Amino acid sequence: MKKHNFLILTAFSAGFLICSCSREEEQSCAGEPQVEAPKKGNEFDQKLATELGADDYGMKQYVIAFLKRGPNQDQSEEEVQRLQRAHMDNIGKLAEQRKLVVAGPFMDDTELRGIYIFDVKTVEEAEELTKSDPAIKAGRLVMELHPWYGSAALIKSAEIHKTVSKKEI
Repeated sequence: MKKHNFLILTAFSAGFLICSCSREEEQSCAGEPQVEAPKKGNEFDQKLATELGADDYGMKQYVIAFLKRGPNQDQSEEEVQRLQRAHMDNIGKLAEQRKLVVAGPFMDDTELRGIYIFDVKTVEEAEELTKSDPAIKAGRLVMELHPWYGSAALIKSAEIHKTVSKKEI
C-alpha cells in the first residue's frame, strides 16, 4: 500500500504549524505538531491563556464576518457620510465591549468591503451584533458570517493599536 503524505498548513497569527501525516495518521495528527519548536524568550503564561480563553495551542473560536456591498446604494452623499460615521461609531462601541476584535476595510473596490472578527462563540451571537450596525440596517452592507479559529491573543491587538495610532477614525 502506497503512503500518501498530506501537508496541513494552518496559519496562526503568531506563526505556522506544519504537520506531515500519512493517510492513516491524518486524524490523530491534524493540528498537532510532530516536533515542537523551542520557545524564544517568551514562556507560557497560564493566567493570560485562561484570561484570553486560549486552548492548548493558544487558539480559540471567533466568528469572522465578510462585509459586502448591500442592495441599497442609492442614498444621497450626505446620507452616505452619516451612515459611515454611524457605522464607525458602532465599530467603536462593539470594540469597547470587547465583542469586536478586528475590523477593517479592504483596499480594493470590489463587492467585498471589509471584515470583522467577533469574539463570540456562535454565528447567531454575531448576527445579533451585526443588527446594531446602521449601514446594515440601511442595506448599504450585508454580512456573511463564519465560525473561525485563530490566536486567542488577537484581543490584545486593540490595546496595542491604541499605542500606535495618533488619530481616531
